[in-house]
Amino acid sequence: MRRTLIAGNWKMNGSLAANDVLLAGLKQGVGDDLVDVAVCVPAPYLAQCAAALQGTSIRLGAQDVSTSVSGAYTGEVSGAMLQDFGCRYVIVGHSERRSYHGETSAVVARKALAALAAGLTPIVCVGETLDERDAERTAAVVGAQLDAVLDAVAATDLAKLVIAYEPVWAIGTGKTATPQMAQAVHAVLRARLAARDAEAASQVQILYGGSMKPDNAADLLAMADIDGGLIGGAALKAADFNAIIAAARQ
Repeated sequence: MRRTLIAGNWKMNGSLAANDVLLAGLKQGVGDDLVDVAVCVPAPYLAQCAAALQGTSIRLGAQDVSTSVSGAYTGEVSGAMLQDFGCRYVIVGHSERRSYHGETSAVVARKALAALAAGLTPIVCVGETLDERDAERTAAVVGAQLDAVLDAVAATDLAKLVIAYEPVWAIGTGKTATPQMAQAVHAVLRARLAARDAEAASQVQILYGGSMKPDNAADLLAMADIDGGLIGGAALKAADFNAIIAAARQ
């Protein structure tokens, strides 16, 4: 049976003082191992968060990783560097990286490979725009984004992936796919995985990343193929994030 993963994506938010307060609040919401919990934080705060989370069950994640191992790549952060800080997860292919930084699916696949090579679990993001959904191209778009990664990753590593479906039209807009809409896309992604490896498909966690909040988390997480959430805004409020974790325990 797949475990539930609730992962917070802080995006470009935080400060030393604010992080201390947030992490102290988050630590009050965990204490058992019924749900996997992670926070993906800005790179400058990895050391602070690693120290603050030591001895807890909250796992640390990063928001991006270089395709390169080392070298003359100013500003890049390698998988080995993330490992040094105790990272377990790293987000790759977030819609904001695809949109603002021009990351193609081929680049996302290379980043997933770099993460796996460093012993990290890549959270591979896929999702469609509102125009693509209105054109009934959701399955084709998210399928192609996922296939780029599946084509690159060795069959023995497929089960090491985490997938996050983030409908671009529902990020930061206050709009949310209904549980049934989200489940339909998650089922497509699961089937895409199963076409490669049925056993891996049964193990891979597929998260919903479109504005999951305390008031909709339980209904979303009740869906058969929704194995958790990649949480944006609600991850910056301890009470909200803890409420989502509590919903995942039900």
